[in-house]
Formats: sequence, C-alpha cells, structure tokens
Amino acid sequence: MTSDKTDPQKQITEQIRRVLDAGSLAVLVTVLESETLGAGAKVLVGAGGDATGDLGDAGLQTAAIEEARRFMRARDDAKSMRVSEFAPELEHLAKSLLMFERIESEPRLVVAGAGHVGASLARLAALVGYDVALIDDRAEFVARELFPGKSEQAIELIVAKSWGDSLREAIGEGHSVSIAIVTRGHKQDEDCLRATIEARPAYIGMIGSKRRTNIVLDKLREEGFDSEELKKVRAPIGLDIGAVSPEEVALAILAEIVAERREGKGTPLSEWRRSNLL
Repeated sequence: MTSDKTDPQKQITEQIRRVLDAGSLAVLVTVLESETLGAGAKVLVGAGGDATGDLGDAGLQTAAIEEARRFMRARDDAKSMRVSEFAPELEHLAKSLLMFERIESEPRLVVAGAGHVGASLARLAALVGYDVALIDDRAEFVARELFPGKSEQAIELIVAKSWGDSLREAIGEGHSVSIAIVTRGHKQDEDCLRATIEARPAYIGMIGSKRRTNIVLDKLREEGFDSEELKKVRAPIGLDIGAVSPEEVALAILAEIVAERREGKGTPLSEWRRSNLL
C-alpha cells in the first residue's frame, strides 16, 4: 500500500487545501487523453512555479508547467489543450489532451460601511458568488434580520469596535480580497484606508467625490504612506454607468471589482461593431 507521503494524488489534494487556505492561486494540469501517458496523471503548479505531481514525461512536465504559468495570467477558469498547441516539439505526445484548471478560493469582498450603498453592495456581491464581509460600527446596521434573503445568509456581519482592527482581521493575508470603503465620513474613511493599505489586498476602492477622496488621500500621504500604494486606490470607486440609486452605485462598484479581478477593460462589448460601421 502506498503511504500518504508518497501518494501523488494525496500530495496534490493536500497542496490544493493549502492553496485555498492561503487564498493563493495554482493551476491543476490533468491528462485527459493520451496514447502513451496514463489518463488522470496530474501536476499542480503553484503561483511561484513550484510543482506537485508527475505527468509521466519529463519534457511534458516542463512544458506543462510553463503553460500553466501562462494560463494563470489569463482569465479562463478551465481550458483543454492538445500538447501540439503549446509544445509542438513533443511530437510523440502531440495528440495528448490536457486540462488546465484554475485553483483559487472564491473571491472575497470586504465592505466597510453598511449604509444604503454598502448594504446593497454586500447583497449583490453575495448573489454573484463572492465571500462577503460587511462591517459597520453601528450594530443596528449589521443586524442579521436586515439580510433575510437566501444568498444574504452567507454575508459575514461584523460590528466594528475599531475600524482598523476589524478591517485587518477581515482582510487576512489579502490574496484575492477586494475592499470597498463606503463609510459615512472622512474619519472613518481614513481609519479604514490606513488599515487596508497596510494589508495590501488585491483591490481597494473608496466612495466619495473627487474632493472628499483627495482630502483623505492627501492626509495619508502627509502621514508618510507610500504614494505608489495610494495611487492604486480606486477613488472615487466604481465604473461610470451614470448610477443614481444605491443599488445602481453598488452595481457600478461591483462591475469595477470584477473587471479588475478578470482583467476586463470595462468598455462596451459592442464597441468594435460600432467602430467598424463608422
């Protein structure tokens, strides 16, 4: 009997668990069809290029790891490819079919501020499939009875005794985490932004007019925060869709968060057609 320490499948399963627990990213490569390789052979490629598992051919192993690293930079969740498509030099394996699958924890959104916009954003993000935490220093704004819907039950509701401490705890290691700061004032914005920048999440956005957001950013710049890090803050938050209602503003915010995560451009998909008709 193969021990757990030498069983490739169990090693891969354990490594996948670690990737998900850390909020990191990996790509699982599986042999689907091959005349010379064993179907089902797998290798897990981490964000740093480390590999767990064996596809059964040294040349293919190297080529598959390189392709997996390219796949990480794409937006696909899964893609099947013939070896001839990414490693034509491996002629003896040209017809072999491999599956590349993105392995990552579900995206997390931390919303600071449970007013009309924050609550609407939390509800919408939960419906889309985000792991959502909604934070406010007013307990009545994060009462469970305000979020009775089926998808809303999964929203983590947090009463903040300290905005900074609550944000840092909710963000964790910051991988695949987006932060939307939609509080009610400058002081709360400043406290949240300080904690958020220190945690270095994947996305930071802050609501408010250009004047209001500039006041907050300038204050942190004066305090010695890195200007390059401050430039990454999306402020005002969201895409320009002409939003007016809290629900529309929430949609504009989530659209930008998804575009950032998926590397979307945020432009109309029909733009190419209209340009060609001119």
